[in-house]
Amino acid sequence: MVEEGAREVWSVAEEVRKKRPLLLDLLVRLVREKPLGTVGAIIVLLLLLTGIFANFLAPYSENEMTLLDRLQPPSGQYFLGTDNLGRDMFSRIIYGARISMYVGLGAATLSTIISTIIGMVSGFLGGKADIIIQRFVDAWICFPPLFVILTVMAIVGPGLLQVILVLGMMQGIGGSRTVRSAVIGIKENVYVEAARSVGSPTSRILLRHILPNIMAPVIIVFTTRMGAAILAEATISFLGFGIPPPTPSWGGMLSGAGRRYMRIAPHMALFPGLALALVVYGINMFGDALRDILDPRLRGGLGRYSGVKRKRAKKYLQESEAN
Repeated sequence: MVEEGAREVWSVAEEVRKKRPLLLDLLVRLVREKPLGTVGAIIVLLLLLTGIFANFLAPYSENEMTLLDRLQPPSGQYFLGTDNLGRDMFSRIIYGARISMYVGLGAATLSTIISTIIGMVSGFLGGKADIIIQRFVDAWICFPPLFVILTVMAIVGPGLLQVILVLGMMQGIGGSRTVRSAVIGIKENVYVEAARSVGSPTSRILLRHILPNIMAPVIIVFTTRMGAAILAEATISFLGFGIPPPTPSWGGMLSGAGRRYMRIAPHMALFPGLALALVVYGINMFGDALRDILDPRLRGGLGRYSGVKRKRAKKYLQESEAN
């Protein structure tokens, strides 16, 4: 029994030594350990591919009209039916995925950069700098987000770039506390003190020692902001302040004609709403899985591998400690 357990521990150790490339290792762990996260990753990948290749996937152009085919139900010619102007809903949803991809990636990237900079500086410096920055953040989050977004959009005007900038700024400042908390939790560690003792400048400590060790919360912040940005864009487009028509936006498709003809043509509101819900669900599931996989507390040793070998090795170690 002892020899068998020793062989199992040795085999697991050999697997740990033979590390796979980082991206491949993340992919394997995602598939093995997080089935819902894998489904979410597939949904996110489909969103990206649909947005990139929308011109090739859509059977019709985004604004191609056939007035004789107005309000047609789903059929062999029109997979998801047509709207009140005779435009193919399937094609418009595909082109709407491109808008959601732009808004999600753009706003999430901008907000994550802003949150990371503010949170790292505030959490690491502490003292008066932290107090001043956090009081500004407190004042910022006191304003209702939707009110601020609609006010700014009314001033700068509707448009894709304006939506990305407004959502990125709005989410970035208010969400910096998550990064700040992560920085406060690790800034007193030994490796940070060692970097200080050898005279490393603050910028080098932040980039080389702090940032790599807060990547798990930063990544989960990015993924949650991506889904929130897509929902926020849909909200302001639904209210008429986001992406101007005739550009297809899932939120804009739910508004206006979607509400007006909902009873006689429910597919006009049903399919854009399903696409929006499915994408946001996939992004959130994928983000939660990445958070669990990239958590530094789960790295290294036997914790990197699941399955029978890890269970047997753990059992052997427990028996060895008992004896």
